[in-house]
Amino acid sequence: MAAAHCFGRASTALAALLLLSFGSFAASQIEVTVENFLRVLTGRIPPSTPRSKRLLSDDRSNILIYMTGHGGNGFLKFQDSEEITNIELADAFEQMWQKRRYNELLFIIDTCQGASMYERFYSPNIMALASSQVGEDSLSHQPDPAIGVHLMDRYTFYVLEFLEEINPASQTNMNDLFQVCPKSLCVSTPGHRTDLFQRDPKNVLITDFFGSVRKVEITTETISLQQYSEMESSYKEDQMDEELMEPLKYAEQLPVAQIIHQKPKLKDWHPPGGFILGLWALIIMVFFKTYGIKHMKFIF
Repeated sequence: MAAAHCFGRASTALAALLLLSFGSFAASQIEVTVENFLRVLTGRIPPSTPRSKRLLSDDRSNILIYMTGHGGNGFLKFQDSEEITNIELADAFEQMWQKRRYNELLFIIDTCQGASMYERFYSPNIMALASSQVGEDSLSHQPDPAIGVHLMDRYTFYVLEFLEEINPASQTNMNDLFQVCPKSLCVSTPGHRTDLFQRDPKNVLITDFFGSVRKVEITTETISLQQYSEMESSYKEDQMDEELMEPLKYAEQLPVAQIIHQKPKLKDWHPPGGFILGLWALIIMVFFKTYGIKHMKFIF
């Protein structure tokens, strides 16, 4: 997931898009798991979690989620140890919408067969972009001969190059972002989905998601804040309800308990080893005893 701060030099943009993937939420790579990622999105985190590891959004927040890595048809790998599927991601976005955790959401993914990751989305106000269609690979860019690997992916490179020219007063819209990396540059075919988004993409500014300009209302009136407002009390009640709920757990991949206690399956009967050979030997002995060698020429 990425934060919405992408102006300035390439290093600044790269830090915003990639290093903030979990930089503001996780203290180490150990914490970057599928479960933690989904919990941050949906807000299902322990009360002791610090603010720096929370997604403090509401129904007025525009959220940018940028994911990149190895993937395939309907999944994205996390640290080569686990995967997140397009169904899990779609359900997480629906929970966010039901909980009013976003106003509009921009989802960008740079991985092989990236378009498969937004096929299952069904929540309102989501716009999605992918670096490749189903059945296509997303390729790398800028090989470094010193270390022998590529420094970044093609789609990410051209998106960052495009964002370097954006400033807070820019009128560039999302249709311009759709045209950033044509097949002649990306080699793969980038895709996008806008049917869930309520606004026309040409009326959606890039700065609605890539920018750090906050709208501030200044007032000279004195506002008295009560110690326990209705909002705080309702928030505490929601927290208590979540604590009373049975903790969610992932289902076991295999029903181990059932496998251990179930009766062994009866095997099909097979003749013991050497039985067939012995039977043929018996038949030949009976044949020789009955007819003798002189009748062999009629058989062979």
